[in-house]
Amino acid sequence: MSARIRHVHIAGAGLAGLSAAVTLARAGVPATLYEAGPAAGGRCRSYFDKALGARIDNGNHLLLSGNDATMDYLATVGARETLTGPGRAVFAFMDVGRGERWTVAPGRGRIPWWILTRRIPGTRLLDYLALRRLQKVPPGMTVAEAVGGTELYRKLIEPLAVSALNTPCETASASLLWAVLEGSLMQGGSACVPLWPREGMSESLVDPALAWLAARGTRLRTGCRVSAIEIADGRVCGLTLPDGRVEIGADEALVVALPAPVASDLLPGLAAPAEFEAIVNLHFRIGAEDELPDLGGGVPGFVGLVGGTAEWLFAKPGILSVTISAANRLAEVSNETIAERVWADIETVRGVVAPMPPVRVLREKRATFAATATGAAARSLPFIGIAGLSMAGDWTATGLPSTIEGAIRSGRAAAQNLLAQN
Repeated sequence: MSARIRHVHIAGAGLAGLSAAVTLARAGVPATLYEAGPAAGGRCRSYFDKALGARIDNGNHLLLSGNDATMDYLATVGARETLTGPGRAVFAFMDVGRGERWTVAPGRGRIPWWILTRRIPGTRLLDYLALRRLQKVPPGMTVAEAVGGTELYRKLIEPLAVSALNTPCETASASLLWAVLEGSLMQGGSACVPLWPREGMSESLVDPALAWLAARGTRLRTGCRVSAIEIADGRVCGLTLPDGRVEIGADEALVVALPAPVASDLLPGLAAPAEFEAIVNLHFRIGAEDELPDLGGGVPGFVGLVGGTAEWLFAKPGILSVTISAANRLAEVSNETIAERVWADIETVRGVVAPMPPVRVLREKRATFAATATGAAARSLPFIGIAGLSMAGDWTATGLPSTIEGAIRSGRAAAQNLLAQN
């Protein structure tokens, strides 16, 4: 690059774009974020739902203490203390079909002494040791092929894999699951402490970052879709926005932090996944705004569901929320039917039969790339051979599936790629 970068344009203000902006600002380089929607945050944002009369998150996201990139991002923008949780690695589960409850509570250290005395009911010691098999699986092996068929798989690995990879275990990449486990369960309980926003996703992951960035000269433009990217002589040189063309000078650069289908349209020939999985989130309005709904069984915060429609049930003030991952199977099922099925599971978990309260059903048809071996191989690198341009997004080659940690890592890598050219 012929001149030192003094300013960066960022297309997309989801967590990947925000992470890129934060990394640049730490290096003293301001940016302009262009967001097509009305607010920043992408799939990790909060809003007031008029029908429910409550503020809800667009989706449910669980963080872990071992998400190093995310924890660093939050600490940088002064938002680390906005998270809450049990303070230790503990995960409650219930089999809604069998009525069985259990708790997974790994010890803090990396040596898994807990599997000797606190194993999940019905599991064997060899089942846990077999997880190491994931470290050296051949390319193309699925999660079900690698570790399926045991009680540990049914009671822990399958719900974890489906939620983390957002792909059915019969097709999901075993290697991508290992990438998740390697940074969490295999590091011991100190890396597995569950965390979630005390108020909402925007209040933790978005608003503090925007305020921190604004104080350092970074600007956000919402309702501003990038409709074209100009490239000349192997270098990015311009953007087309709703109000006209923006030139990208020799001392500027561009980060494309857009969903894979949008990025592919703007950059023909871009390596990107072509298959996607849906996510369905449901929010039930139950109780007063400041009242935390009871999940039954003395479970605080959230509970994993086995044998039901959803994978996780979260209790928030005045709201019960569930997430249904790998939800392509529900494409033809009505919102009403999904809500009825989920509410029946919630009644089982709580041990209370009651009329279904007001509910909001949110569908994201292409929420994440399908985390198959084929999908993983199609991911783009941060640098695609165009000077002054870097790619970001949870669908890029982060080494992780489409997670918050992956998105934030991608933004950091995209920014560092540009800064390295200075």
